[in-house]
Amino acid sequence: MDVAPILSALRRHKVAVSLIVLEIALSCAIICNLLFLIHERIQRLQIDSGLAETELVRIQAATARQLEGGEEGIDRTVSLEYLNAMRGLPGVSGAALATQVPFGNSSSTSSVRLTPDQKDESLTASVYLDGGNLLDVFGSRLIAGRLFTPDEYRDLETIEGTDADQGVPAVILNRKMAERLFPGQNAVGQSIYSWGSQPTRVVGVVDELLRPNGFAEGAYTMILPVRKYTPGMHLVVRTTPERRAEVLQAGVAALKAMDPGITIFASDTMSEMRSSYFRQDRAMAIMLSVVVLGLLVVTALGIVGLASFWVQQRTRQIGIRRALGARRVDVLRYFQTENFLITTAGIVIGMLLAYALNLALMQAYELPRLPLQFLPVGALILWLLGQIAVLGPARRASRVSPAVATRGR
Repeated sequence: MDVAPILSALRRHKVAVSLIVLEIALSCAIICNLLFLIHERIQRLQIDSGLAETELVRIQAATARQLEGGEEGIDRTVSLEYLNAMRGLPGVSGAALATQVPFGNSSSTSSVRLTPDQKDESLTASVYLDGGNLLDVFGSRLIAGRLFTPDEYRDLETIEGTDADQGVPAVILNRKMAERLFPGQNAVGQSIYSWGSQPTRVVGVVDELLRPNGFAEGAYTMILPVRKYTPGMHLVVRTTPERRAEVLQAGVAALKAMDPGITIFASDTMSEMRSSYFRQDRAMAIMLSVVVLGLLVVTALGIVGLASFWVQQRTRQIGIRRALGARRVDVLRYFQTENFLITTAGIVIGMLLAYALNLALMQAYELPRLPLQFLPVGALILWLLGQIAVLGPARRASRVSPAVATRGR
């Protein structure tokens, strides 16, 4: 179709055209950035913890004797009693004590160096202490090396209380940490320095093990064969997905039966922990989606309103074109082409505004740079929206009768 008559008609309505172009441009700029923010939130919701989440429950509890302080070794005794109680529950395939778990409220970290005389740390990693079979219970997938051997385990009290700096003999890294420390190399057999001045040998690498929180601070985690017994340790229990609620209820009941004065700080499934942790991200994604939908509706109404106004103003001209032989499909195509040109102008300006808006957000909120692929996505959405929005007025224009349209205004 020859667009010259269309451009000529648009120039005669500069104010109206400019307003709708500006509306489309602003919508494009905002929508592109909102789609990016929604994508970021959805990615966080889908982050891999490295755990068999659908098979895990956790209970956090402590006895009054622990909380009040008591005889030496009470923490160890009580923790092991609780652990044995969990292992004896029907349907339980494994249980372990954990100092922290993914999607928890706190994270223990430690700096990591590659040489003993290194001044600046190579990275900071979140530290999981494994008192025995923790990775088996977690369901973490070992991709290199091996698990800890019995002779590699140490008691935290011994490490902290000894005069000699014995350190920790072995460590297991997650894949991202291994790749960061030893790019292009096999991490197994290498050494790092973290706890004390003695080297710690890397004996294994797991595919993934998420830090408990603060994902933006780094994706690096390591597991040390250190036994720690403190009040409120996480009792992580593995069972089948369909028996999680049953095992969780039975576990709490068993602990209360053992110790009527027990304090239960938390009892939930790992799936519930994930859902609770990402509650704000999920709400933000929904809210931003509603904003995008609202912008699309407002933009569509603007296009419909302008197209309807122009159909009303051009009724006589349309009738003349029909009388001269224009088909209904020609009239329909005319309005759709006209809208396509207006939308394209708005999108071009909107893409520039989207980039400028992203730069402002990067400076104000430390957001990442807007990936270029979101620009054509936003453009395609607005192009489709424009064609759909103008379809109704365009069809009404195509149904104008030549006889009625030429009988004056």
